[in-house]
Amino acid sequence: MNWSSAPSRRSLLLLLLIGALLWFGNLNYRKLINPDEGRYAEIPREMVATGEWITPRLDGIKYFEKPALQYWATATAYEAFGEHQWTARLWSALTGFLGILLTYYAGVRLFGRDAGLFGALVLGSSVLYAAIAHINTLDMGVTFFMGATLECFLLAQRSGASPPEARFWMLSTWVAMALAMLSKGLIGIVLPGGVLVIYTLVSRDWALWRRVQIGLGSLLFFLIAAPWFIAVTWKNPEFFHFFFIHEHFERFLTKEAHRYHPWYTFIPILLLGILPWLAPFFAALRSGLAADGNGKGLQARRLLLIWSVFIFVFFSISDSKLPSYILPIFPALALLIGDVLARTRPRTFFWQSLPLGALSVAGLIYSPFVTHLASDDVPKVLYAHYVPWLIAAFSVWTLSIVATLVFARRDALRPAVLTLALGSFVAGQLGMMGHNSLAPANSTYYLARAIKPYLRPGVPFYSVGMYEQTLPYYINRTVTLVAHRGELGFGLDQQPSLWIPTIAGFERIWPKQPYALAIMPRGQLAPFLHDGLKMTVIARNSRWIIVKTP
Repeated sequence: MNWSSAPSRRSLLLLLLIGALLWFGNLNYRKLINPDEGRYAEIPREMVATGEWITPRLDGIKYFEKPALQYWATATAYEAFGEHQWTARLWSALTGFLGILLTYYAGVRLFGRDAGLFGALVLGSSVLYAAIAHINTLDMGVTFFMGATLECFLLAQRSGASPPEARFWMLSTWVAMALAMLSKGLIGIVLPGGVLVIYTLVSRDWALWRRVQIGLGSLLFFLIAAPWFIAVTWKNPEFFHFFFIHEHFERFLTKEAHRYHPWYTFIPILLLGILPWLAPFFAALRSGLAADGNGKGLQARRLLLIWSVFIFVFFSISDSKLPSYILPIFPALALLIGDVLARTRPRTFFWQSLPLGALSVAGLIYSPFVTHLASDDVPKVLYAHYVPWLIAAFSVWTLSIVATLVFARRDALRPAVLTLALGSFVAGQLGMMGHNSLAPANSTYYLARAIKPYLRPGVPFYSVGMYEQTLPYYINRTVTLVAHRGELGFGLDQQPSLWIPTIAGFERIWPKQPYALAIMPRGQLAPFLHDGLKMTVIARNSRWIIVKTP
């Protein structure tokens, strides 16, 4: 690649091909882990198995916590390519990759070619973004559509947009908001709307509201987003209150979801998640405070900063927190950082990157000590298998940082940024692949293989005092919950016949079964044997035991 001038189309296509191979190449390597990956693999499996695509079900029980778009996408992947670990993760990976491409395009149009390229590299290599894109959760899908909402809006409102372009991108903004709502609910429209209100108050650009195509855009939004919500409410009248009131307002305002953490929780998550771009990140925040050009027209940098700060604060004050909740700010931050990097002197980038070397060497030194995290549930031997992967990951990162520093010292900014991005991404993926070493304790993949000879169609399979999310997916069937409700409590209230509420009830049923299976925490077996229940252990790991009738 000739770095003395703008990258050629052939060079960019080669970079795109290499990036795609690295991005999608390892989706099938890791076993699905509990809980999210199992949950969001199983709901689409049940859609395919039952043919019911309106009412989501988990373990055969109504499950209304999230909208259906990702379920549909994954179910479609199952039908097209089969039920695999990679098809379960495909939607997350695909939307994550598309988010990088859209960030590149928006960055080029808004700030120039280098800014677009650097923004895409920053986004794709940021620790949190790259990790969540390779895990089967809903957060990457909503991040892509919310990022598309922001970037399409910026493209529509930029000063050089022709009327047809502005109309196209503004209507695309409404489409993206509708799909964001179908991905994770009201945040898909509430958060962008809040950002626009704040931006208007700060910039006093009241004329902006006349350019947002609110009439046609609203119609398009409802045509896309409303049909499923109407259909699922028609079939399940209890859906409306649970989804819109309980899942949005009660979870946001109360500790009901048991995800309460202090207000500052997301600060270290952001600082670690934006690595390796921490130093340019602070410079990018400062750039967002400055007015663009002569201060007239849409202030793109200021809007990006408001988007990032508002969403970060919004989730920080919520009583329900998970690390991935702040992911929708990453496309905005990537655009700001890409713009700053494009205006950064190579020697400055050298000094910004130098501290990363200390971090990578520290990671290399302390990798063997990860075995100290061992517990009864996750034995030391599994962490010992993880150590070589961590050493490999930090070795790759260290070498890439050294190469980055060399390029920067030679005033070669583009290869320095590219090297740091690719090296950081590869190192992160090695760390994630190594996490598969812990799969015997975090996934039922191996248990499912062990009990395969014992599985028979229609035979009762009980899940006693727990629900391991990956098991139904790997055994290709649902189980009957015993003395455990968890997140399925609301659905069980609607369908109480689908579970056994008490251990005593299970103890009455088990001896009457000619043949049955059950999974339980390992500490549960002894009390059952003490009570005289006859059970034969057919598989076990550090967490769970699977038994059958004698």
